[in-house]
Amino acid sequence: MTEQEAERIATHRHYKGGLYRVIGVARHSETEESVVVYEQLWPKARSLWVRPEAMFNETLADATPRFRQLGD
Repeated sequence: MTEQEAERIATHRHYKGGLYRVIGVARHSETEESVVVYEQLWPKARSLWVRPEAMFNETLADATPRFRQLGD
């Protein structure tokens, strides 16, 4: 997938530049912790990932969001 193709369906950009699409929020079966389910679109091959919701939404030490929502 090219960067331009990924930009059309991406919902977030990682602070390192990658493009991602959030699938939804799920719960860990043992801890009930909320996790974000998201798909990596670009620059690497498409794949699914999960990350704790608090970590997905966190701001780094330099005030940069880990993932910036696109389209707002």
